Amino acid sequence: METVVPTVLMAIAAMILVAFGVFAVVFLREGERRAPVVAAVVAVLGASLVAVAAVLPAPIPGVILGVMTLALVSAVLMWFLPIGRTISLGGRPSRRLDERVIMFARARLTPGSPEFETYYQVHPEHRSGDDRTRALPGLLSPDAEFADEVAFAAADASFDLCEALHPEVDGEPASHQVVLEPEVWVDRLKNLALSNGAVTVGVTRLEPYHIYSNIGRGTGTWGDPVSLDHRWAIAFSVEMDHTAVAHAPGAPAIVESAHQYVESAKIAVQLASTIRRCGWNARAHIDGNYRVIAPLVARDAGLGEIGRMGLLMTPGLGPRVRLGIVTTDVPLVADSPGDDRSVLDFCSICRKCADTCPVGAIPGGERQPIDEGLRWAIDPDTCFRYWNVIGTDCGRCMSVCPYSHPDNAAHNVVRWAIARSGAARRAMLWMDDLFYGRSPNPRG
Repeated sequence: METVVPTVLMAIAAMILVAFGVFAVVFLREGERRAPVVAAVVAVLGASLVAVAAVLPAPIPGVILGVMTLALVSAVLMWFLPIGRTISLGGRPSRRLDERVIMFARARLTPGSPEFETYYQVHPEHRSGDDRTRALPGLLSPDAEFADEVAFAAADASFDLCEALHPEVDGEPASHQVVLEPEVWVDRLKNLALSNGAVTVGVTRLEPYHIYSNIGRGTGTWGDPVSLDHRWAIAFSVEMDHTAVAHAPGAPAIVESAHQYVESAKIAVQLASTIRRCGWNARAHIDGNYRVIAPLVARDAGLGEIGRMGLLMTPGLGPRVRLGIVTTDVPLVADSPGDDRSVLDFCSICRKCADTCPVGAIPGGERQPIDEGLRWAIDPDTCFRYWNVIGTDCGRCMSVCPYSHPDNAAHNVVRWAIARSGAARRAMLWMDDLFYGRSPNPRG
């Protein structure tokens, strides 16, 4: 027994050295600065302390091994058992949203135009703040704080391409109608989206609260009621590159953001066109030309849960995605919605996005009762105003979110744990703060 305990402790020291050494390599390959150093320090320091304990006089090694065994058992229980508080789901909105009130639509109003005058007669409370925003350099402006002529030109080119696709979002279906079983349609359309670059795809019934009440952007007449009688919606996500997002709020982040808006638009337009060629009605909903609220549709289609920052939190990539939607009357089968108590619980304790937001647009407190449900309500006007100062769409909240880490084995083990245990969520948040910092610096 006198030799067994030291041998076991030396083996544990070797495992600590190897495990955290591997983590250090993984973090280094991800381009992180702080995390590899912390992992290397933990590897060397942890292994050294256990190795020293192994050579101390009896009974100290036995006591230390007992304490470590107890800690390991506790960690395993924490990892696998559903320990933690029960948190309420968010509910669903009770009314439709007028697209004209969102800041993206208001930003497109031309001073002096009939639409401009009509809007501010109805909503005078927005006039002062919007005038302040218009006085700023603007999104992708050469006078903005983070201006980069080449990067901004690339982002503008992507947004131009999205706009060029606006006329292609809808059209008349073919006269010949292809008839398949709903399950077959779902399989074929999901595979088509995935083969064209989507990461995840889901289906939901189209509900009234998914649909804007009035047109604020895109094709159609500003202010007209939105008429969308499709029964189904297909939602999908595309991945935003982790390295580019890590530069947020710098210019590389908006280049990637705009690029993925194009990719999602291409998939949506092709998917909708395919359906119409098979004789069914279908409309793509893409950047600047939506008739639906993409995160709500995607949540109900099972792609994820809406978190503190107001973005969809997907299981594998967190908020580091762009969304595309296709609505249609082709018969489909709905997936289970993405309501996720583990995400809501993690967002309630994490608050990294709120703490890091440069302008405090993300609430740091608990969810509030809004529209017959509970949710965190960001301040979109303050957020958008900051975009017009820096020239990019910021993205700091997305870049610091623990769910945004790369989709690999090391991070997926953590994702698996936090999806199952409230205790693990709290432990892993502490670990994330340790390795990455409470407020990670943008990559330069």
